[in-house]
Amino acid sequence: MTEIDRMSQEYAKKLKKALGHLRYSHKKILRLPTAPSKLDEEQLETWESFSARFARVVDLFLTKYLRAVVLQDDPGFDGSLRDFVNQAEKIGLISSARRWMAIRELRNITAHEYADEDLSGYFEQTRKLTGELLRVEKILNQPRPRKKR
Repeated sequence: MTEIDRMSQEYAKKLKKALGHLRYSHKKILRLPTAPSKLDEEQLETWESFSARFARVVDLFLTKYLRAVVLQDDPGFDGSLRDFVNQAEKIGLISSARRWMAIRELRNITAHEYADEDLSGYFEQTRKLTGELLRVEKILNQPRPRKKR
């Protein structure tokens, strides 16, 4: 087993744990309003926890796991995050590089910098896209075909 294989397995393990935490938080926010003016402190804290868990899954998947799998497929591959995401689509790891880059952009939004209307939209979008993140577990459980060297 190569170092990149070990890293890929370790990232998959961390991702599965993070997905479990996200799933738990997602269930809690499904019943909450998205308008900050309608949230009490406890509900706002629940949204913030969910947002942090959303960001963690996105980071682990895109910057760690996806990168490792692409390098397993092609150890000489080099490029930006966008290049790795595009390559992941080419090798069939993900179905849409564009969709994952949009999720990454959403992840980059810091909730405290925006007005209530923007925060409400952010909450709605993260809640809507969580299904896509939770499907990462299926990706983790798929056997990865390896190139013959």
